Amino acid sequence: MADREPKRQDPKGSGWSRLSRTASFWILLILLPLLMISLLRGQEEPRYEFSYTEFRAQVEDGNIHSVKVIASLKLEGELRSPVTRDGEEYTEFTTSLPGEVANLPGVTAASLLQDLHDQGVQVRAEPEETPWWTFLVGALPWIILILFWFWLLRTMQGGGNKAFQFGKSKAKLISPDTPKVTFADVAGADEAKHELEEIIEFLKDPKRFGRLGGRLPKGVLLVGPPGTGKTLLAKAVAGEAGRPFFQMSGSDFVEMFVGVGASRVRDLFEQGKAHAPCIIFIDEIDAVGRHRGAGLGGGHDEREQTLNQLLVEMDGFEANEGVILLAATNRPDVLDPALLRPGRFDRQVVVDSPDVKGREMILAVHARKLPLESDVDLQTIAKGTPGLSGADLANICNEAALLAARREAEKVSMQDFEQAKDKIMLGTERRSMVLTENERRLTAYHEAGHAVIGLRVPGLDPIHKVTIVPRGRALGITASLPQEDRHSYTKDWLEGQLCMLFGGRVAEEMVFGPEKVTTGAGNDIERATQMARRMVTRFGMSEVVGLMAVGDSDQEVFLGREIHQRRDVSEHTAQLVDQEVKRILDDAHQRARDVLEKEQPLLEGIAEALLERETLDRADVELLAEGKRLPPQESAEVEAELSSPASGASDETGGDGGAGPSGDDGGPASDDGAQDGAEKPTGEDPGEGPAPAEAPEAAEAPVRRSPEAEAGTSRG
Repeated sequence: MADREPKRQDPKGSGWSRLSRTASFWILLILLPLLMISLLRGQEEPRYEFSYTEFRAQVEDGNIHSVKVIASLKLEGELRSPVTRDGEEYTEFTTSLPGEVANLPGVTAASLLQDLHDQGVQVRAEPEETPWWTFLVGALPWIILILFWFWLLRTMQGGGNKAFQFGKSKAKLISPDTPKVTFADVAGADEAKHELEEIIEFLKDPKRFGRLGGRLPKGVLLVGPPGTGKTLLAKAVAGEAGRPFFQMSGSDFVEMFVGVGASRVRDLFEQGKAHAPCIIFIDEIDAVGRHRGAGLGGGHDEREQTLNQLLVEMDGFEANEGVILLAATNRPDVLDPALLRPGRFDRQVVVDSPDVKGREMILAVHARKLPLESDVDLQTIAKGTPGLSGADLANICNEAALLAARREAEKVSMQDFEQAKDKIMLGTERRSMVLTENERRLTAYHEAGHAVIGLRVPGLDPIHKVTIVPRGRALGITASLPQEDRHSYTKDWLEGQLCMLFGGRVAEEMVFGPEKVTTGAGNDIERATQMARRMVTRFGMSEVVGLMAVGDSDQEVFLGREIHQRRDVSEHTAQLVDQEVKRILDDAHQRARDVLEKEQPLLEGIAEALLERETLDRADVELLAEGKRLPPQESAEVEAELSSPASGASDETGGDGGAGPSGDDGGPASDDGAQDGAEKPTGEDPGEGPAPAEAPEAAEAPVRRSPEAEAGTSRG
């Protein structure tokens, strides 16, 4: 969206005004007088330079009319009669005196003077003439200084980033004649749209809401994970409001000079008051609104001073009537409590990951620009992508269009969308990565172990895809997709997830022996340990520890709230927690072993099918689970599988389970090698009521990772 600086004058105007702004004009203005001087000097009468002997001869002949002595060594004069030299006549001459003749300062030899006097020659003396350019050399520094000050005075009248304007706001005023984003371009955030539409209606018709004593909200804070459309909503507000809309980033306040941040805050609100009623939008406000005293540095710094000024401007002694502050952040947990209170941010609008209906609407918005085949079903795609944000869905549409263009298609098909979905959720295939036969066999049995547990343990999400083709940093992936969006998790489901995470390691132990196990299960064990510890310390799912939250280890140190806290867990309780975590993990490991020993034929069948085909979808896995043989692959499918950069898409329409970047939904489906099992910050806010149930670490797919990936390298 195009923007302009507030209060900027129209760049149009008189021709002289536009011309005076150019550097070429000033260069021409300086060079023109010099050129005129040079031309005038070039029009002087030409002089012939006599030798001293010729000059004496002309004196003796009485042809000298007048002489001008310059600095006692140079003579210039005028002849009575012109002389002809090289076909040209000269009436003026110049000559230089030898050193022995000019032996007196300011005068010539007595004999020469006497001869000139006898001939009636007019003689006068002048100091040596200074060349015109020497004056320019002397005046050049002053000219440069004058021009510099002239430029400085002009820039002081300019915008916020000009000289001596460090304290001026960098806010941009959205131009009303630029292409607009409207609420019709925003999908999947109906509640947030409703809240913001009410703000716009309040600006347009304040009497409607104020007749019963209501007042205009002073601030609205958009909160949500990255990519959910907070900035897009702000753009839609700018397009719909019909009022001045200032936009600024939180990082634009603080720069290298002390006091700049507070000054820019004051200037920003002064501009807002001058254009009231208006909206001021600060994107990524956590850059300037971070909790005061936070972090190891602590104390009073430039950011804290800027925040203090922002607090005063939002709700201080002077009222800001008609100025609404709209801000966005994906880290509300780091914001200062004084910034979040009513009176400053009266409303906090949560822009969360869309549900299945919202995802379908978002896909429809982005698919409007794409020529689609008749087989494209956006509802099916939406069901298969729970947990993905609007930015992820836009990326899927873009990748599908690129895949269709790569195969020279005229329209985008459902297969393109499925391949794009797998690429975004599971990672890019790395078919160029060559595995040894032993590594392929290990990976096949590892993934088959995960798949068997997913098939035979009740309550787990359906298997979506099993592959031993390296994707991202993973050597293999077993992806499960839930059939619907999940917002809470049962103890039974979590225990099943732990069992599935251990399925790969147990399969390696059973087939190759305990001494042949690999590092491929390292990430599975790490995530299983984190999940079991949360079950004990946060979810109250241990009868021994009971309903007690133990520790607060998820709070980042840089927030400054954990540095000075005393430990509130005794050694005995900590030991109980460790014992319970160990017991839960051991039970899950034994349960996985019992299932795989019972289903060893199915384990062998899936592993052999993976070695043959490399990738199995849900239909293939279910056929093997029923004891049936897989149908032979057609030659075209085999060629496409070997040449395509993305795997063949299955027609399963389950859910994501965290395969996407947000990773906060349901079942174990994602490229764990790319995500490293990191849990997404929940950003709970005390005082906001009960927070939604957290997605435990089960939201990622069991995978077998290479030793390099376990060591933290990019090789999977």
